[in-house]
Amino acid sequence: MIIQKIFNNNAIVAKESDKHEFVVMGRGIGFKKNVGEKVEENLIEKTFILKQKDASEKFKLLLEDIPAEHVSICYDIIEYAKNILGVELNDYIYVTLTDHISNVLKMFDEGFNTPNILIWEIKKFYPKEFRVGLKALEFIENETSKKLPEDEAGNIALHLINAQGKNNSSKVEDVVHQTKMVQDILNIVKYTYNISLDEKSISYERFVTHLRFFFQRMDNVEKAENRENEDDFLLKQVKEKYKEAYKCMLKIEKYLEKKLSDEEQLYLTIHIQRVTQR
Repeated sequence: MIIQKIFNNNAIVAKESDKHEFVVMGRGIGFKKNVGEKVEENLIEKTFILKQKDASEKFKLLLEDIPAEHVSICYDIIEYAKNILGVELNDYIYVTLTDHISNVLKMFDEGFNTPNILIWEIKKFYPKEFRVGLKALEFIENETSKKLPEDEAGNIALHLINAQGKNNSSKVEDVVHQTKMVQDILNIVKYTYNISLDEKSISYERFVTHLRFFFQRMDNVEKAENRENEDDFLLKQVKEKYKEAYKCMLKIEKYLEKKLSDEEQLYLTIHIQRVTQR
């Protein structure tokens, strides 16, 4: 393993034979070292292997400006998140979350806190990610002795939610927008039926989960012809059986300003029927 670049005493870029370059961190791993020398592998504490080239290059640029301590904290948060959430996270999470947390810590030192206006929705719609965010605050406090507000757990959760998407160009702002849309749709259902929804029910959880993934699929216009025919047949039956739920679905379609496929109309109608039944 050969040193390719030295950021500081504790962070370097290394390469092993013809494999990808990767960032290596460890106390004193770059101290009095030169490019081309072998890495003292016993000093390695954390290894970042970013397969996406663009994410890797941006991460290296980040390392030139951000304290190694902040990078190390984010590494631990991301690894913890992967284990708890059980999902793949996009490589860009190492860039976006590290940059975000480092900025938050700097602002904290200057006496500024950034409120999260969606904290309530995040707690309700993304409970797992929010719990990881709360644990992240513990990591940060243990390492820096800085106690960040609960709102920051919501901000961290947004980054984790965003990193679960396959589209690298998606932004945290998109997740914020989608979260608001989920809330709007739930309100349409509540006002149409003039009821409060049981947020602890399985039907409610399934409905919210369906909406979350629905927004990720909205731009996918590919349709299988045989599936469309099947959905059209089922939709006609559901439309007749669950008339009020179907009307509510049409209100949601109007709100979205988008013509939904038969498949989406079908599943939305069924979810509305289930979530409004006691």
